[in-house]
Amino acid sequence: MTAAPAEGRPLRLLLVDDQPLLRVGFRMVLESEDGLEVVGEAGDGADAVRLTRELAPDVVLMDVRMPVMDGIEATRRIAASESSARVIILTTFDLDEYAFAGLQAGASAFLLKDVAPAELVHAVRLVASGDAVVSPRVTQRLLETYVRSAGNAVERPETQPDPLLKDLTPREVEVLRAICEGLSNAEIAHRLYLSEATVKSHVRRILSKLHLRDRVQAVVYGYETGLVVPSNPDY
Repeated sequence: MTAAPAEGRPLRLLLVDDQPLLRVGFRMVLESEDGLEVVGEAGDGADAVRLTRELAPDVVLMDVRMPVMDGIEATRRIAASESSARVIILTTFDLDEYAFAGLQAGASAFLLKDVAPAELVHAVRLVASGDAVVSPRVTQRLLETYVRSAGNAVERPETQPDPLLKDLTPREVEVLRAICEGLSNAEIAHRLYLSEATVKSHVRRILSKLHLRDRVQAVVYGYETGLVVPSNPDY
């Protein structure tokens, strides 16, 4: 896992969208909050990759459909680089296939573009701290709908489990399944009769053993490897 920003300094944010008016709107919302600083803006994915390298933001708010390089490829390049920046994908619809592609590429969250200002600020702070922003409802709808898509590369019936899963203890597998449901640490602790501190330790070990960046990547991993399967095909 990448380290959270040091306490006491503003969170550094990069806004990426090919529509200047949207960038202005997001900047106004974010810079009205204490502890948030917009350090740059980009109008396409290529500039986003370059500015992430040059400006070292903590969080990148990334549009998907842009000229030169789209947000998915930009996210993939940022996640594969040495940058510690976390990416939030901005989508128009919560079941947009690009949202899942963004999570696969290494994004830590996705949000709707018409998100309420308070929710946007909360999401930025949460992602910067290393947590995830995918509610159980949206996690289920997005992933199950996408996994069921005919011909999609994520659909892998009868796939062999990842050998790395053998490194997990039975309790860690339980925790991973709960993460894939979108449960918080507190909810997992309640379900498994554990303390939150113990759950956090399990989560850290799971991410380390599976070489995952964060909880959202753990959700994607669970569906891709067949550990979790759509539970309600008629959803």
